[in-house]
Amino acid sequence: MTATPTPLSFSGHNLDEVTLLRLHENLLRPRLIEEKMLKQLRGGVISKWFSGIGQEAISVGCTLALDPKEYIFTMHRNLGVFTSREVPLYRLFAQWQGKAAGFTKGRDRSFHFGSQEHHIVGMISHLGPQLALAAGVALWHKLHDEARVSLAFTGDGGTSEGDFHEALNIAAVWKLPVIFVVENNGYGLSTPVSEQYACSSLADRGPGYGMRSLSIDGNNVIEVYHTVRQLARELRQHPEPVLIECRTFRVRGHEEASGVKYVPGELIAEWQARDPVDTFAAYLHREGLLNEEMENRLKDTIRQEIETGLQEAAELPEIVADTATEVTDLFAPTPEVTSRPGEARELRFVDAISDGLREAMRAYPDLVLMGQDIAEYGGVFKITQGFVEEFGTERVRNTPLCESGVIGAALGYGIAGGKAMVEMQFGDFVTCGFNQIVNNLAKLHYRWGQNADVVVRLPVGGGVGAGPFHSQTMESWFTGVAGLKIVYPSNPEDAKSLLLAAIADRNPVLFFEHKGLYRSLTAPVPSGFTPAPIGKATIVWEGKLLTVITYGAGVHWATETATANDLDIEIIDLRSLAPLDHAAIRKSLEKTSRALVLHEASLTGGFGAELAAWIGEHCFELLDAPVRRLASLDTPVPFAAALEEEYLPKKRLEAAIRELLDY
Repeated sequence: MTATPTPLSFSGHNLDEVTLLRLHENLLRPRLIEEKMLKQLRGGVISKWFSGIGQEAISVGCTLALDPKEYIFTMHRNLGVFTSREVPLYRLFAQWQGKAAGFTKGRDRSFHFGSQEHHIVGMISHLGPQLALAAGVALWHKLHDEARVSLAFTGDGGTSEGDFHEALNIAAVWKLPVIFVVENNGYGLSTPVSEQYACSSLADRGPGYGMRSLSIDGNNVIEVYHTVRQLARELRQHPEPVLIECRTFRVRGHEEASGVKYVPGELIAEWQARDPVDTFAAYLHREGLLNEEMENRLKDTIRQEIETGLQEAAELPEIVADTATEVTDLFAPTPEVTSRPGEARELRFVDAISDGLREAMRAYPDLVLMGQDIAEYGGVFKITQGFVEEFGTERVRNTPLCESGVIGAALGYGIAGGKAMVEMQFGDFVTCGFNQIVNNLAKLHYRWGQNADVVVRLPVGGGVGAGPFHSQTMESWFTGVAGLKIVYPSNPEDAKSLLLAAIADRNPVLFFEHKGLYRSLTAPVPSGFTPAPIGKATIVWEGKLLTVITYGAGVHWATETATANDLDIEIIDLRSLAPLDHAAIRKSLEKTSRALVLHEASLTGGFGAELAAWIGEHCFELLDAPVRRLASLDTPVPFAAALEEEYLPKKRLEAAIRELLDY
């Protein structure tokens, strides 16, 4: 962006005086707040600031063009969104000062927060992921015949991320009423746009997704306001996504510590001459709608609002850390649900999952299923076969092949009020959605109290000759992430009941399903709506000499070994890994005094290490022998049957039990 920018022109509109003056006031307010915050930054009152000076027309124009109940997904430089939505200033100041009255109770800074009251959802530092959330909100509007749009901001740098592509592609394929706004301000930190993309304009990307796109002057508040207002009117009646590139410039650093030494001084001067606040005010002066007295009076009023807000924030107490509060706020309250069991039927593991999903779809009309090939095809494991006939393709949705975007869309749908289940075609593919899970789903409620009503189903596990990319069991990738619930059933009844509980829960749940059990295991499963509590282990084999602590396929390896060798051991099926039933583990060890931790994932870094550490720390006085871990080899999962058998711990289990008994 080195070309000389053209002068601003505000002619050719049909806006009335009230609207023009409203635009002016809303431009001025974030500018004056920013000027004050830069002083607060230098004074050490706040610790960080991302300046949007020179870009206010985009935030203000977009926000005032929308209905107040339409969601906006913000970035670093969108202060004008918050002020135009009339977020109380003292709460903004408390947020930036890290006080409890801020939106994140001191847990996050800057604009990394949201407010349901104001229909604003803030960013995470990874920039691109919020775009898919906006698509999810738009999906809610479309499915509920609500004439509304959602709008998401990103920057020129953010368009280089895969999340940008995935979100736009999903929105285009599903024809969702979402407006994607790119604030093209010339730099991603210090990287110029010439190193971000090769096309002439970011708007050029729109046709590749089959969507309308346009490039507008982001410093012209009238052009932004008129464009977004007109598009929103159209999209409310005829849902589809639109991409808008707003050409602007970042006259200050990425954040204040960065400075602007890498930017040619003449370029900054050229863009300062197009300042959206000053030029619009000058236009209103020329038109006779504003004079110096009116402008000074307005500035004084806004400055007084700022000082009042700062005084209110200053009088708020400093935040006091409380461990119980921090831990409690990880999760939204779990709703009470009543089990209504019917007559039991013999079901395979895979059919029990299908039965649970079907019951959930009937119980929760706003539940939407998302996944690759899950609609007419029924999924690669046929779990959703026949669902389209009962629930329709709106609720049973085939997705593009884009795990991050789909998880993000599911989260956005939940933010708008729904429930979503995302099926990973194979659990291994969750790597492509890792960021959405660990940084959006897991942290949302802790950060600003927003529940994340999403279940991610993960078909996992070996023993089926599927090789390194279809056989992993990756629970340990997530057990160290606070804010996730992790369920891992071992039998058909639990598969159904715990899945129903996971969907009933208002928090993110990762639901692990062992593929090797899908069609090899049959058991009685009660019909009807039968949720069971998450976080409760069960004793599946009673004994006195040793406790095997396991889950998933490990439960069957242990019971088969105990049966074949007539071993007097106790077997605990954990059923869920987060929350973990510590009491059940301790109670069993009080009886047996020996612990063998068994799991299918590789040994090093596996969840068994956490279990062994907890037992050593909290149950040491009960033990007559060291805690023993048994797991798969520290290699990828091999394909050939002989190699996979060697990889898995099953054939080493009897020897491990006997060694521990003989200690």
